[in-house]
Amino acid sequence: MRGVVFDGARVEVVDDLEIRAPGPGEVLVAVAAAGLCHSDLSVIDGTIPFPPPVVLGHEGAGVVEAVGAGVVHVAPGDHVALSTIANCGACGECHRGRPTMCRKAIGTPDQPFTRGGKPVYQFAANSSFAERTIVKGVQAVKIPDDIPLTSAALIGCAVVTGVGAALNRAKVDRGDSVVVIGTGGIGLNVLQGARIAGAGVIVAVDANPEKEAVARRFGATHFFASTEGAREVLPHGVDHAFECVGRVELVREAVDLLDRHGQAVLLGMPGATAEASFVVASMFLDKSILGCRYGSSRPQRDFALYAELYRDGRLLLDELVTATYPVEDFEVAVGDAKAGRVARGVLTF
Repeated sequence: MRGVVFDGARVEVVDDLEIRAPGPGEVLVAVAAAGLCHSDLSVIDGTIPFPPPVVLGHEGAGVVEAVGAGVVHVAPGDHVALSTIANCGACGECHRGRPTMCRKAIGTPDQPFTRGGKPVYQFAANSSFAERTIVKGVQAVKIPDDIPLTSAALIGCAVVTGVGAALNRAKVDRGDSVVVIGTGGIGLNVLQGARIAGAGVIVAVDANPEKEAVARRFGATHFFASTEGAREVLPHGVDHAFECVGRVELVREAVDLLDRHGQAVLLGMPGATAEASFVVASMFLDKSILGCRYGSSRPQRDFALYAELYRDGRLLLDELVTATYPVEDFEVAVGDAKAGRVARGVLTF
């Protein structure tokens, strides 16, 4: 079968992948569509260390092909969006409703694939850049059949991370002020999460002026090329600042923008050893710097919620998909993503 494999030096689309049958508690999914996220590119450029060879992809949707023993919530033929959180369901964090903090969800990566008889790793417990993948039952979330799978794929990363950061981690409230730095796939979803929450002033910051129209479509009330514009609109500071680029100088700008009791939420992915600085004295007015893993989500609950918000017209999905590519055009999709020509490119099988 076809898939996108990174061998540690280069990435290529191959057609000789094999995958094992699902074991107990597992689901075999025929992937229909998968979004290309900068986290996949970060594996290729070394920003995210990961053992090779690995099948990339972590934002996908498809149709259940087979289930292992004990899986009862989905069945062959069901449409599913795929989560990257392979939580155990039995530890204290899982029972507290914090599956993103399950230590077993961040453990040793599995190798369900083989190529030429040799094992191949799975990225983010997902590997949606393959015609078929195996996930734990908790990762397969049933969605209504009327949601296009090219749009549903984005629920599994961009939407759950961005919308979840606004609703679950920051807990944006009605009338709050929000600044979103970076309006790629994650930033756009923070914008619409803030809009859904009822935020008042929602400022989008991006150096690319061509992104203004789509940022406003997703919820921005203002758009600026730098954070200086945000300071003019919010002279006392902002309640919630989201850094969605992954540059330490922008982390500092997010912190410096905060009003009293404000919080900076870090969503971008800088290098693994990158360090950021801030003025310590500035934090004593009850300000906070928050990390956020996967939108602090509960995928089985949140994916279903986002699917219903989409069907109600309150959450935008189709508008995120600015280009689709057959998997053979992976390099073209990467070029468009790096150049910022797409909000989210989606590979199809």
